[in-house]
Parts: sequence; C-alpha cells; structure tokens
Amino acid sequence: MSSILTNNGAMVALATLRTINTDMAKTQNEISTGKSVSSARENSAIWAISKTMESDVSGFKGIADSLALGSSTIAVARSASEQITDLLTEIKGKIVAAQEENVDRDKIQTDLSAMRDQISSIVGAAQFNGLSLLSNREGGATVAQIVGNTGAGAGVLGSGTVGVLASLDRDSAGNVSASNISAGKADLSTTSGTAGAGTDLAATAMTGAGAITAGSTATMTVVGDTTTAARGGNRVLAGDAYTIGGLTGISNTVQYIARDGDTVTDIARGLTERLNFEAKSAGVDISATSSAGAIDITNGTTASVTTTSALTTAGTAAGGLEILADIDVSTSDGAAAALSAIEGLTQTAIRAAADFGSVQGRIDIQSEYVSSLMDSLKSGIGSLVDADMEETSAKLQALQVQQQLGIQALSIANQAPQNILALFR
Repeated sequence: MSSILTNNGAMVALATLRTINTDMAKTQNEISTGKSVSSARENSAIWAISKTMESDVSGFKGIADSLALGSSTIAVARSASEQITDLLTEIKGKIVAAQEENVDRDKIQTDLSAMRDQISSIVGAAQFNGLSLLSNREGGATVAQIVGNTGAGAGVLGSGTVGVLASLDRDSAGNVSASNISAGKADLSTTSGTAGAGTDLAATAMTGAGAITAGSTATMTVVGDTTTAARGGNRVLAGDAYTIGGLTGISNTVQYIARDGDTVTDIARGLTERLNFEAKSAGVDISATSSAGAIDITNGTTASVTTTSALTTAGTAAGGLEILADIDVSTSDGAAAALSAIEGLTQTAIRAAADFGSVQGRIDIQSEYVSSLMDSLKSGIGSLVDADMEETSAKLQALQVQQQLGIQALSIANQAPQNILALFR
C-alpha cells in the first residue's frame, strides 16, 4: 500500500542515516583528540581510572624534581666531605712530621692553621639553595624544626635529618601518603659547644666518680637522664652536657654535649676522645678507653687523681671537628695530642662522606625508578583511552561510504510519493 502521509522507506533511511552520522561524529572526535575515551560520557569507568592515573603521573613529576634537588644537595655535602677528608689526610701527614724533634713546629702549625681555616671555608660554602648538611647553625633552624624533637633538649643545634620526597604510596582504599628518603646531617665544623645552665638531671646520669690512685684504673659509666619519668628513664637528651672534672694537671674542661640520636656509648666515646686529647696536651699521664657507655680512666704515674661528674641541660652541641680548633703542634705534648686526635677526626669526615654517598646512591636509584614508573603509567593510560588510529581511519572511510549510500536511499525514498501522481493522470 502506498501512502502520501506515511513514508516508511524514508523513515528507515533517515534512522539509518542518523546512526551513521552519530558514528561518524564519534569517529571524527577520536581522530581529532586521539582518544577513544575523551570524556566521562563516553565511558565513565575508564575515564575515572585514567584521570586517577594521570594525577599520579603529575605527582610523580613533582617527585622527580624533588629527587633531583635532593640529589644535588647531597652531592654538595658529599663532595665537601671528601675534600675535608683529603685535607685531614694532609693534616695528619704534617702532624706525623711534627713528632720529629728536629723540625720547625711553628711553621708546621702555620700550615695546619691554614688548612683548618680552609676546612671551615668549605663547611661554610657547602650549601645548596640555602640548605647546608655540614653545619647545623644556619638560619636559626633548630632540631625541633628539622625532626620534630621535643623535651628539654629541643632546639639544640648540632644534629638532625633532612627528608627528600621520594614517592607517593597509594593503598587499596585509595589513600595516598608520601614517603621520604632521610639524609642525616653531619656537622663538620670546628665550632665549640656551649654547656647549658639547667641542672635538673640526677647525679646518677654518670656514675663511678672518685679517687684514682697511681697505677690503677677506675670506671665511670654514662647512665642518662633518670629523673623525669615523662622523658623516659635512662634516656639521653640532646643538649645534656656531660663533664668530667677533678683531673690533676688538666685545666681545660673535659666535656661532651649530647646530640639527637646519641647513645650512652656515643657520649662515652666523645668524653674519652676529649680526655685523651687534653691529657696529652698537658703532658699528664692519664689515659682513657670506652666501651658500651663505660669509660675506663687509667692513672699512670700521677700521685692522685680525683674525678667528679657534672651535668647540665639545654646546651649547644659542638661541631664534629671541634678538637681540630685546639690542635697545636708547636710543642711536643701538643704534637702528641694532635696525633692521638687526628685519626678520630679523619674517621668522622670519612663516615660523613660515606653516609652522604650512600644516600645519594639511593636517591639516584629512586629517581630512575620514578622515571620508569611514569613511563609505565603513561603507557597504561594510553592503552585505556588512546584511539587505534589504523582502525579509526578504516572505520571513517567505511562510514563515509555508508553515509553516501544512506543519502541516496533517503533520496529514493523521498521520491516514492511522486509516483502516486501517475495514478491520477
């Protein structure tokens, strides 16, 4: 049946042409954007996943910049530590030469002073973007600001860590947290420490003080802070100044000021190094060794030695090469004291350089991983949303042919009512 009111053929042709035009518009959009999913309307699940991954890539770009900055900062500290190690090695050679009686020790001391000044210059210049890892006294920064330390020792300069942003970690619940690579500061300055005025620590923080007869050995033990339960008993607090006094013939103070992270073993070692240096500088036959927080003090030929211990709080820790500022080889006693101290100073610088090198190596490995991870994420995003251009091109050509045929079919269908006129002629 033919009708001039209803043209079924035209309706079918029009519906087909609309579908073809819709598919062509989608195909042309894929060609222009290069994406098969460019909006949430097209595939909300895939779009949401791709956007989350894209945000992660953006975050990792920031992490890559942070790692580059951190690596450069650590590299400056490592290079400076290595140069300081080389200078200390040269200083050791001159100190060994000063052990000979028939040398001009004053000239050697002049050379040593120049090298010591150069070390101080290196420490002062070893900063990157205002941050120095070889001195903890810049800009008024405190340990509390660096590592969040609290308690009586908070704010004591001389130790601390710096965190380098290294990764973004996403758990199964979708929560994101940042993780850091920590680099410990290593104060290689020659600045002296300052004992605080607080005296709230118990005398039991160091035990074993008393008289030492000639030819005998007595033991002093570093215990720690035992007075305030809120701080945790037997805890070493930064800024606690441990002092040994009453040593016959030694006028200078034998003192060590604790840093953050120190143990009783570290304090005993520091006191031992200072006691041996002061004893040899004064030509006194007193020597000490330390182990696990215990200090064994031996009285050689001195008639009487009486040791007393004192403790104060809220002091300022010294630089790691503090003793270097006191080395004086112009006398035979001073040369002997310098020889006993230089090995420890060299090891301090070597340890700092090695630690910085280890951290820098880890940062470089993490940087390579982050770069590889970003490439993998970008590849994953592409596999989800990128259009297959070969398939899209072939599809476009097919749709263009279908569109032309649809237009022809619609034209033919629209001509059908004209044939009805022939029936009325």
